[in-house]
Amino acid sequence: MTSTDWVRGLRLSSLLRKGRDEIGLIASVLAVAALLLCFGLIAEEVIEGDASRLDATIMHLFRSAGNPGSPIGPPWLQEMARDVTSLGSFAFLGFLTLAACGYLLLIKKRALALLMAVAVVGGQVLNTSLKIIFERPRPDIDTTVRVFTASFPSGHAMMSAVTFLTLGALIARANADRRIKIYFISIAVFLTIVTGLSRVYLGVHYPTDVLAGWCTGAAWAILCWTVALLLQRHGEVEPEGTEPPDVKSGHG
Repeated sequence: MTSTDWVRGLRLSSLLRKGRDEIGLIASVLAVAALLLCFGLIAEEVIEGDASRLDATIMHLFRSAGNPGSPIGPPWLQEMARDVTSLGSFAFLGFLTLAACGYLLLIKKRALALLMAVAVVGGQVLNTSLKIIFERPRPDIDTTVRVFTASFPSGHAMMSAVTFLTLGALIARANADRRIKIYFISIAVFLTIVTGLSRVYLGVHYPTDVLAGWCTGAAWAILCWTVALLLQRHGEVEPEGTEPPDVKSGHG
């Protein structure tokens, strides 16, 4: 291969990368718009009271016959649901965020650490604001799980989506292997889903609360990573799949 062919190959690779980034950016914007539209439709149904019948029907499927205060299934399943729901708690997600940010700072990826912190803290502020705006009462079901805030949208569902999806994307972008990317994103989606479902199972949220939380959380996470893509173009965030300088060189 001549030097001219090599240069042409580099140019073609650069064009393909830019085209892929443009498609990814457009897809991200469309995804955010679609998720926000879904949230708006759900919120409208909740405000008008049209979601009550659907919520009651779905929640009834998770309750024991003749004892609405008890979820279906054996005691060990109920205990497992309480363990799973703690994955979306303020304490656990806070510790996870601090650990992730600490790791990013140690490997000298300060921009990504800041992005992770802004995504989670911003998501928490957004969720609290939405709860104050809608002020939806919790389901009228006796449960052993203590709650302190309004019902809509679900904070556990939204913040698990924000944190797990952001962290999953963070780990995925550090690896060039497509299979590894899919693996970590799949884990993030799975944890987000089971955390939200546990809230309905335990009777502390309506299904529409969880759906709205998923929509807003995913939209916020995608928006944050769209910003990361734009920053990467301007050299403010490390390129995808790169390692810190000390790792590459083998010395400090």
